Amino acid sequence: MTSEATLVVVDMQQVFGAPASPWFTPRFAEAEAVIAGMVPAFGDRVVFTRFVAPAEPRGAWVPYYEQWPFALVPEDDPIYDLVLAFRDSGHPVVTEQTFGKWGPSLEEALRGSTEVVLAGVSTDCCVLSTALGAADAGVHIRVAADACAGLTDADHQRALDAMALYAPLVEITDSATVLGGIR
Repeated sequence: MTSEATLVVVDMQQVFGAPASPWFTPRFAEAEAVIAGMVPAFGDRVVFTRFVAPAEPRGAWVPYYEQWPFALVPEDDPIYDLVLAFRDSGHPVVTEQTFGKWGPSLEEALRGSTEVVLAGVSTDCCVLSTALGAADAGVHIRVAADACAGLTDADHQRALDAMALYAPLVEITDSATVLGGIR
């Protein structure tokens, strides 16, 4: 890995980290601690993402939000805030209404980087969706498995196993290996 790699931190938000939230991710705090240890090593090459609900869901999102009506709040609602550890980091924040965060906004935030380290939640939804979209666009993805958390440990592992099928476009690794490779 080179100094050109960018750390993309997916959806480390209150809605996934608060135990009272219907979307709580049980190992969120563990992933948060690992990510907090990684961020300084990447300097200004860090991008955070946020998932927010659309003002008016369309298509298949309509029944989705019928199942999760608590989430139909404006994007500036505190449930969609990044957790305190990352809220005022000064790094760019890409906000999308989709599980996958890959798109023009994230591509622009990467400033030409074609090597990305992914971390965040949930492994089995937004991390997976982001990894595959970016890989399709020709970005080399390294998923720091211990810096991610899934809805369950089994779901986390299934998502990692699915992403591993996309090697060498997507590589599953851990934070120590990532940090050891920064030069």
